Amino acid sequence: MTMNFFRGVMGGQPAGPQPTGAETIHKLCDRVASSTLLEDRRDAVRALKSLSKKYRLEVGTQAMDHLVHILQTDRSDSEILGYALDTLYNIICNDEEEEQGNISISLKSALLIYRITRVWLISHHACDTDSLPVTLTSLKLLTALLKNQCNQVQGVILVSPMGVSRLMDLLADSREVIRNDGLLLLQQLTKGNAAIQKIVAFENAFERLLDIITEEGSSDGGIVVEDCLLLLVNLLKNNSSNQNFFKEGSYIQRMKPWFEVGDDNSGWSAQKVTNLHLMLQLVRVMVSPVNSPGATSSCQKSMYQCGLLQQLCTILMATGVPADILTETINTVSEVIRGSQINQDYFASVNAPSNPPRPAIVVLLMSMVNERQPFVLRCAVLYCFQCFLYKNQKGQGEIVATLLPSTIDANSISAGQLLCGGLFSADSLSNWCAAVALAHALQDNLTQKEQLLRVQLATSLGKPPVSLLQQCTNILSQGSKVQTRVGLLMLLCTWISNCPIAVTHFLHNQENVPFLTGQISENLGEDERLVQGLCALLLGICIYYNDNSLENYTKEKLKQLIEKRIGKENFVEKLGFVTKHELYSRAAQKPQPVFPSPEQMLFDHEFTKLVKELEGLVVCFGQCLLSLKKCLSSLNQDTQIQELREQVSTLSLNSEQMQNQITQQQSQIQQHKDQYNILKLKLDSHAEAMPFLVSCPTSLSPCSLLPLQEECRGLREGHAGLEQQLASAQSTVAIEQTEKTKLQQEVQESKKEQDDLLMLLADQDQKILNLKQRLRDLGETIDEDEDELDARDHFGEDDDDDDDEEEEDEENND
Repeated sequence: MTMNFFRGVMGGQPAGPQPTGAETIHKLCDRVASSTLLEDRRDAVRALKSLSKKYRLEVGTQAMDHLVHILQTDRSDSEILGYALDTLYNIICNDEEEEQGNISISLKSALLIYRITRVWLISHHACDTDSLPVTLTSLKLLTALLKNQCNQVQGVILVSPMGVSRLMDLLADSREVIRNDGLLLLQQLTKGNAAIQKIVAFENAFERLLDIITEEGSSDGGIVVEDCLLLLVNLLKNNSSNQNFFKEGSYIQRMKPWFEVGDDNSGWSAQKVTNLHLMLQLVRVMVSPVNSPGATSSCQKSMYQCGLLQQLCTILMATGVPADILTETINTVSEVIRGSQINQDYFASVNAPSNPPRPAIVVLLMSMVNERQPFVLRCAVLYCFQCFLYKNQKGQGEIVATLLPSTIDANSISAGQLLCGGLFSADSLSNWCAAVALAHALQDNLTQKEQLLRVQLATSLGKPPVSLLQQCTNILSQGSKVQTRVGLLMLLCTWISNCPIAVTHFLHNQENVPFLTGQISENLGEDERLVQGLCALLLGICIYYNDNSLENYTKEKLKQLIEKRIGKENFVEKLGFVTKHELYSRAAQKPQPVFPSPEQMLFDHEFTKLVKELEGLVVCFGQCLLSLKKCLSSLNQDTQIQELREQVSTLSLNSEQMQNQITQQQSQIQQHKDQYNILKLKLDSHAEAMPFLVSCPTSLSPCSLLPLQEECRGLREGHAGLEQQLASAQSTVAIEQTEKTKLQQEVQESKKEQDDLLMLLADQDQKILNLKQRLRDLGETIDEDEDELDARDHFGEDDDDDDDEEEEDEENND
């Protein structure tokens, strides 16, 4: 049959060699391009459609331009239009590739994609024809184009007048099949394009989608509900503008009925589970920790006010809920309450419907420390507990209080008892989860760190109780599993960080420091590296927050111990094991603890933030850039520079005082000189009068001359005295001038020493930069930290100080 068709198309005779598929397609393309009759073109396009699946590449290469031209010129004929659209669809996406999940396209150029999309939007939109098959095929064609060349097609639609608006009309189509295919198209259109997402949202998408979900039965609805939810997630995820629009439009309140589950929770269909998963995901999109704090807080408040949080907590405590829905509900409640005091307070008041009623927190912690529970469920409970305590000092105090002797109730199980039980159970995962949970009860809360020091544990009958702090180090020294020790070390680092009293308690036990130094100094296997790094960090914290209250373990003595027992380079190397661990960066990315397997559950997100806060400490001990010795030398140099500055200031003050004294002495000398000159003039005038007195003996008696002779003697004695005072003043000036010269020499020597030290620091800074560059060349990631910027500012300030000192010296010399 097909062969006869080929013969008819070619116009040849049955005998002779038969044409190849490519030759046949070429003839058909010529017929489409040259035929003046619509029937001839229609027959040729129908023939191309029949060949398009088997000869997909050939038809796509030769016929694509002709088919696009048909869409433009023959759009009034629905039959040829349908053939052309079917052929294009077969070229772009065939059923076999769809089933294999390997959709590809063989378009010749981006220009061709542009032409197809433009033609679809302008010349043949769903509203332009009443032919249902043509409309459906055109929708599938554009959806296939979006799957294969999403960015290019999105760009064409975005710049087309009313392009997005016309596609949004599909949601209002009275034909359900058109509406449903329109949902699939809009899902592809809104992927990863914030601009299109905003346009779709402001085209009243939220109202239409929520109406469809309600009409289709909400969580009990079918796949149409799923498609609506997927489109809503596309519109809201990582789009703060749409999130705000959704909240301001009071659409959060319309989500509450989705979670109204009945008493009979048996027999959940797979579609209902899928729908509820997407509904919970939509709630989490609105309160995700990656959103801006203000937007998240506003949505959390709305969810509490409209009763959505209360509805979620009802599911949390209900029976018969599938495990995966329960797990996701716990994760959703976690982010709805995270950092919101009113929501956290409400969650603390929720009780499980048990006899007697127990707090929801206690019931959840029971699951967390129960090794028979699914791993993902235990992770979700840990996340919920962390979110409950996040920035919640009131909740932290309530948890720690359940561990204190005065509040323990022997007739009930408390959160503190469950955490202690998990901390010291035989299950390493329970140890880790309990340690991390307890660390969150202490996060950024000095009061609770000090309160927890009061907790005493009865380890066995007949033995005195031991503190919780010491019991943690006891378990460390027993060589438990790596996961257990990592959890305990993170707890201890969190506990004693920024708490000198806790550091003192820790150091007071004579076994703790030898244990840490022994762990750090040994050459252990790959699995033990993380433990060694955390031990080094813990020891560093003991030095950094040490108040020197213990004589044997002051800061300096611990530093000396590191140098002697461990070695500076070895200590720095072990310290770097923490941040270089492959799981460290993964945990630092987001707060939720998500791990592929229990064995990889090693780092906690909040602990990675603590390590980052302690970067100054890490820099002080070297962190792969400076050895401990260089760092301490730098600190000593800073101290010496400060002392020299104080000396220069003191010497400058002394020099100024001496200069004032010299000025005063010089003024006094000048006064003495003036007095001397006056007396000398008087004496000379008396001497000139003496011959006259001698020549007139008859007129003056010797008695009358006696006072004038005595006055001259007085003048001579006064003159001699003035000469002695002048000599003494000149001697004093000479001594003070010598002292001034000496002081100036000392200032110059101090300045030279200071310049030498600054040169050493500049050289050291250059070496640090060189080492960083070498690390970058080796592939390491090095962050510019604030300490380096401060150091540069520090050197700049020193230069200003030197200029000021030079100006002051010039003034003194003048």
